[in-house]
Amino acid sequence: MTNDDVLIIGSGIAALQLAVQLTDDVNVRILTKEKLRTANSYLAQGGIAAALGANDHPSKHIADTLEAGRFHNNPDTVQQIIQAAPNLIQRIAQQGDIFDKDQAGELYLGMEGAHSEKRIVHGGGDATGKNVMEFLISQLKLKKNITVEENVFAYELLLNSDQKRCIGVKAKTSTGAIQRFYGKHVIIASGGCGQLYTYTSNAPTVSGDGIAMAYLAGADVVDMEFIQFHPTLLYINGETKGLISEAVRGEGATLVTEDGTQIMEGVHPLKDLGPRHVVSQRIYDFLKKGKQVYLDISNIKEFRKRFPSITSICEDNGIHISDGKIPIAPGSHFLMGGIKTDLIGRSSLDGLYAIGEAACTGLHGANRLASNSLLEGLFQGEKLSQWINEASKEPLVLAQDYFYYPPHKEEKFTLPTIEKIKALMMERVGIVRNKVNLKKQQAWLEQYQVEKILLDTCSTQDMTKVFMLITASLITESALIRTESRGGHFRSDYPKEDQHGWLRKSIIHNYKQGMEKSDEQIETALAT
Repeated sequence: MTNDDVLIIGSGIAALQLAVQLTDDVNVRILTKEKLRTANSYLAQGGIAAALGANDHPSKHIADTLEAGRFHNNPDTVQQIIQAAPNLIQRIAQQGDIFDKDQAGELYLGMEGAHSEKRIVHGGGDATGKNVMEFLISQLKLKKNITVEENVFAYELLLNSDQKRCIGVKAKTSTGAIQRFYGKHVIIASGGCGQLYTYTSNAPTVSGDGIAMAYLAGADVVDMEFIQFHPTLLYINGETKGLISEAVRGEGATLVTEDGTQIMEGVHPLKDLGPRHVVSQRIYDFLKKGKQVYLDISNIKEFRKRFPSITSICEDNGIHISDGKIPIAPGSHFLMGGIKTDLIGRSSLDGLYAIGEAACTGLHGANRLASNSLLEGLFQGEKLSQWINEASKEPLVLAQDYFYYPPHKEEKFTLPTIEKIKALMMERVGIVRNKVNLKKQQAWLEQYQVEKILLDTCSTQDMTKVFMLITASLITESALIRTESRGGHFRSDYPKEDQHGWLRKSIIHNYKQGMEKSDEQIETALAT
């Protein structure tokens, strides 16, 4: 048993930003499912958005964020994070050689979809996540108050005796042993749920664990219907092989069919740089008709130099950059919803926090603006560290009557394969949704009754399936309730936005209190 001031579940940019900025008198423990570098953040090719250009201003960045999010965003959250972005990036840039610069020595600013100005800061061309992560890892190694535990699978949040405060987590180690970790501040930074879908840009570890754990513990989970599908994943023989950053289209690549027809002409004013849900749906329509879509990169000069990581991914999979075309398909990329938190990450359950993609602060609304995610993680990590640094340093007292172990009824259970879960989510709750398919998926998920399974007796693979099924249920139910199309949620039976009934309403799930379904309940939850 361990007892720390701060217990962090996950090891992405938000987690490490938090850890390195906590003062040396705060005892920190990081639990990560696999290795420190297997987080989604490490794979991030794109960049970080900030209004740094001479012609740019945070007000423009705010407007773009709200437009991309289809005005489902929390305006106060958007304003605070976007206004803080320029200084945040400049401070990080001054600490190390992380970001790319132009010939004048200024930060090189790129363009991405749905942005009105060049404002994307990159590192290593298309290795921004890796660059920032390596910088944070180097800082982590200098801190003696931080312990990193790798290959530790967290699976159940521990509550106090009145079930009103989170005090720790149960986890399985690489040997299969169950261990309890306690902390005064328990932070979920485990990422989203991209692995619920057959086609995804996400790391293999990102399967909704943290969100499912928080839900089972009684924390509010919100906006789960809003899944962003990235338009351009490398697509070969029916499989996706990696992300092709939106920055490629920002540099001038276009989406074409085999015969060179540009598919975004007349579809959106921004054409190939339109919002991701618009571009993904357009590509999806062509693929359903059996027509392959490509990124035409023939007019990008020095592609290898500008995009070294993408070049390697393509050539490792037999695609020659010199041919000028990269076969692509859309896949799950980012979850706009998650554990409902305030700006710094406090959840509805005392003692439990969430930061990064696992959290829903309201920044992204119904669809994330490109390169706002790393920004949010860095911002939240910094803000939460400031709050914890100023909080009382009194340790968590682990009295015997402080503990609560929820009753479990151990039953024999059967679970589907991970491949089956992913395939049905892709088919029924993917880019295009409708009531018939959503109802089918809801019925299929309900048969497993995974909330009754005693996780202590499960293998880590079965735990992963349980968390995938729980998270899939949250997404499916939310998608069924939202009878409109907005951002990353597209209903073919309700193809238009309902500007009056659904503009700012959120669907909130709470395992212990039920789900808020009615308009009145949703509006009340939003107001509070």
